[in-house]
Amino acid sequence: MPIRTLVKKNTYVDSVSLMTVSSRANELVGVHQAFAAMGTPMNKEVLRDLSLLTEDLEQADTGDLMLVIDTADAERSDGALEELEALLEHKRPAAGPHEETTYKTFSSAVAANAEANLAVISVNGAYAAREARQALEAGLHVLLFSDNVAIEDELALKRLAHDKGLLMMGPDCGTAIINGVALCFANAVRRGNIALAGASGTGSQEVSVRIDALGGGISQLIGTGGRDLSEEVGGLMMLDAMRALEADPDTAVVVLVSKPPAASVEAAMIAEAARMEKPVVVCFLGRSDAAPAPPGVTFTHTTDAAARAATRLAGASGDRPQPPEPDLAIAEAARTRLHREQRYIRGLFCGGTLCDEAMYLALERHADVYSNIQKDPDRRLAAQAPSRAHTFLDLGDDDFTNGRPHPMIDPSTRIARLRQEAEDPEVAVIAMDFILGYGSHDDPVGAMLPAIADARERAAARGRHLEILGYVLGTERDRPRIGEQIDKLREAGVSIAESSTHLGLLARELVAEGSA
Repeated sequence: MPIRTLVKKNTYVDSVSLMTVSSRANELVGVHQAFAAMGTPMNKEVLRDLSLLTEDLEQADTGDLMLVIDTADAERSDGALEELEALLEHKRPAAGPHEETTYKTFSSAVAANAEANLAVISVNGAYAAREARQALEAGLHVLLFSDNVAIEDELALKRLAHDKGLLMMGPDCGTAIINGVALCFANAVRRGNIALAGASGTGSQEVSVRIDALGGGISQLIGTGGRDLSEEVGGLMMLDAMRALEADPDTAVVVLVSKPPAASVEAAMIAEAARMEKPVVVCFLGRSDAAPAPPGVTFTHTTDAAARAATRLAGASGDRPQPPEPDLAIAEAARTRLHREQRYIRGLFCGGTLCDEAMYLALERHADVYSNIQKDPDRRLAAQAPSRAHTFLDLGDDDFTNGRPHPMIDPSTRIARLRQEAEDPEVAVIAMDFILGYGSHDDPVGAMLPAIADARERAAARGRHLEILGYVLGTERDRPRIGEQIDKLREAGVSIAESSTHLGLLARELVAEGSA
């Protein structure tokens, strides 16, 4: 297959834009694979593994942009490369009264924007800590989207931020809403008096949209990065975020969202929550400790319960009915269409926390639960390993996204896995999330519908019904609107869950009578 490449010298494009461009280029007619990335050693290694690394790409510097197109035939390759370049140009700001200015150095950007007080950094992890330090030294809060930052650098940056009274969100922080402004992956939720501090991006998104659906609103959403609650970092940013939200006059209730922290960090957070005058809702997914909560603190173990507790404490009332329990008739109806050997759930998730929540709910009923993010090493699967029994895959995990766009932007990895799961005669239900909001795919449901139809047709051809269970994370203010996306799924015969929590409960109920 013809491979065309182009190296653009000294041309930097941020990783979010490159993921979006790569995703759209992979949808071009006649394109087998498209790749737009900076010339870093990690990206070259990915290209080498894909047999796409050519001599000119090997010579690219870290500040050079690499464009790669693998097409069906030579006649298509030139045009496809031009289309990839056009997509890249389309991502750049258009000329006009609101034209953005590109600065060559961080210092020049700060000098020209004296009123700025926050920097969003999305560069290769090898350089991210240096850029974040510059921002902090300049007195700016930081949202560090980049991953692959050494934990020693993270600790040093957060100590510096703490000493300066600044927020250091990240590294690997994908979601924040500061004073009503959504940063990176976030949703269009109403303003209100409930604040979130989260070491989980999609978990924070989920709680925020649940609060919105229940009639509440968000004052602030501070992301910390997934490693903040580790023993090494000690919850530095989470604790600072809690103190900042305690002082925020627009915040009446604080919600903490995370996977279970290190034991010492959890103790420090709960002690800080108990000290606060504002009520605090703690949502540690998978937390099994049944110890009573101190006064002023509410423990929950699902995102839905956290949102309900927060809106109740904030005095909010729902715009539309939000049932606390899922409609189990969905599962009962689906079970009647399954064969006896169809016993297992397969979860294909874009959101890591949504995957975690469904997995933990399944573990309450079933022992044979596998995942690429399982804590139990005996039940942990490698990214490309075949599924076993009940399998929940976080397709946004680094093992799946190394050198590829995140599945919230590019559905190709999930499409391939969906086809694979549909061939397994023991699969009863495939559970999937569809995440709306800033930075996400502009039609996540539409991008998956052909693959969903194909998967069900493959199963039907073998005399099996394949249940598809979906959940759309979003609001009516998002584009596309959540209602539009749900309607598309229903028209395609997909069963709908009202929340991430309901998705996990329905999935496990659907196989309640058939699994070991």
